[in-house]
Amino acid sequence: MSREKWTADARYFEYSKAANPIGHATPKCPIGTFDKALHQDGPSRIIPLDLSEKLLCPAPATSPNLCANFIRINAGDRIETSVNATSELFFVIQGEGDTLIGGDSLSWETHDLFTLPLGQASHVAKTDSVLYWVHDQPLLTYLGVRAHTPRFRPTLYRHEDEDNQLSAIRNDPEAKNRSRVSVLLANAQCAMTETVTHVLWAMYGVLPKGAVQLPHRHQSVALDLIISCKPGCYSLLGEELDGEGNIVNPIRADWDEASAFVTPPGWWHAHFNESGEDAYLLPIQDAGLQTFMRTLDIHFFHKDHTSHISLKK
Repeated sequence: MSREKWTADARYFEYSKAANPIGHATPKCPIGTFDKALHQDGPSRIIPLDLSEKLLCPAPATSPNLCANFIRINAGDRIETSVNATSELFFVIQGEGDTLIGGDSLSWETHDLFTLPLGQASHVAKTDSVLYWVHDQPLLTYLGVRAHTPRFRPTLYRHEDEDNQLSAIRNDPEAKNRSRVSVLLANAQCAMTETVTHVLWAMYGVLPKGAVQLPHRHQSVALDLIISCKPGCYSLLGEELDGEGNIVNPIRADWDEASAFVTPPGWWHAHFNESGEDAYLLPIQDAGLQTFMRTLDIHFFHKDHTSHISLKK
């Protein structure tokens, strides 16, 4: 190939014009909201929570690295999921059924959570069922690679184990001194990042009635699923804090049971429960990848100061 052909795609920018292209060449991550009406009835189907047009991603994506979906499977029906992904997470919003993968099978029921590597499975519903499905195909699409090596074994987090762990954390005398009441789900194969897969992070948590979680932020995009709540639960989101720790010009995201919303990277967000009943949530993030890259940069606001907090705390 001639020297001229090799230079065809070369471009040059003055440093200050391209050092941070986010906001002009690279779109910012939007706040997305996805109502439960998307999955409440109708035929069995996969419903991507798709923001790819706003993100300039070539295929369905909810954040640059992840795609979240609702899967509705009516009783007796079967849905195939097949994606080029290294990490898949399924949370059972409602129902009972079985997932078949690699000659093995898993039975699941309401509020179970399970993770699969390498993106191919078949799901059969015993009752009308809805799953929340998050995978990392957008990341692999961007990199132009195919997944071929499992990084963890298929893993089930039973709803009774999740609830027992959360109850123990909630009853700990030190719980009142912590920023939240939640359990982080992890996998023994991901010991370095202490996350649910090497890419994904998952938190099963409760926002007690009357509680306020003070503002916090992190560089991983949060795909937030509200498991259950009553009216009066909401989040405030914004890019800046004032001197008192209030979010400047906040955007309010009202919670609704079995619905989802997106928290952009680096945005401050605070959670409020004014409903009179406990609320339960499941944020999913690409924080396993961010932790491996050492870029998570999670901060919590305290009344005396804003401090950096590692995931271990």
